[in-house]
Amino acid sequence: MRRHPLLSAAVAALLVVASGGAVAVVRHAAFQPGGGSPVAGGQPFPTTGATGAATPSAFGTSPTATPAASAAATQSAQPVSAPAHFGTLAPGAALPSGAQCAAWVQARPLAENKGMNRGLNQVTGQSVGSSFFPSSDDARANRLLGVRVDGQFTGTTYEILRWAACKWGIDEEVVAAQAAVESWWNQTTKGDWGSDATACAPGHGLGADGRPGQCPQSYGIIQNRYPFEQASWPGIGNSTAMNADTGYAIWRACFDGYELWLNDVERGRQYGPGDTWGCLGRWFSGRWHTGAAETYIAKVRGYLDQRIWETPSFQQP
Repeated sequence: MRRHPLLSAAVAALLVVASGGAVAVVRHAAFQPGGGSPVAGGQPFPTTGATGAATPSAFGTSPTATPAASAAATQSAQPVSAPAHFGTLAPGAALPSGAQCAAWVQARPLAENKGMNRGLNQVTGQSVGSSFFPSSDDARANRLLGVRVDGQFTGTTYEILRWAACKWGIDEEVVAAQAAVESWWNQTTKGDWGSDATACAPGHGLGADGRPGQCPQSYGIIQNRYPFEQASWPGIGNSTAMNADTGYAIWRACFDGYELWLNDVERGRQYGPGDTWGCLGRWFSGRWHTGAAETYIAKVRGYLDQRIWETPSFQQP
């Protein structure tokens, strides 16, 4: 679940929620809205060059999350020699369009291993507009990245995660491992429960989801946090693609060095671009290489080392 902007000076707290075998890490972090080198493996993702600007998405947008029929046209780009593996692209690299990534992913189909996601995998997302990222970020976050978010893809759960990895230039196995930590790849996962009615998403008021006096703040396969991502609602809740698309847009903003506020709050070291793992830790803690962030990073690394998504106990077709 994502710690996000504008919480005042609260210290990040960690609690763990069990969800169908998943470790859904729940955090509460302070302030605004994320080590080591990228993980390599397989055939690297073909970059079109480091230009310092992301390629805008070719997709149209819709005001609300919509059924997948509308996604057909967006998935028709030519499948030119689809990469076997999507790796991490350097900060500022030109990013492939969602349509190109869809074509590449569909050229190497993967079976569904999370049956509970079938319906939500067939729902697409919506535009988040041009002011999704907070004013404390570099203005390029909205201008180059926010405008690309749209959740316009349908497929199996792993295909969706590969599509998001391709679109945002992050190693697909890192994505697979983080999604396992967050939700065990279950888009119906809810977390970061609290009693603040103003933090509840529409239709999910206090008590509506089975916990008297509480509502979830975080939703989906990557556990996007509604109070800080309201422009991405309802897609982050009812579309697996929108959830992953939004989550890794935020990761890319961090990785490209746009989250300048990270150097104005508690941190374990100075923030800068190009730190894959630091930006994963910041997703959990809202801080840069603090103790809580490092604990989360270690959990993701552990799942990556195990390739947990390939183990028999992970399969729920």
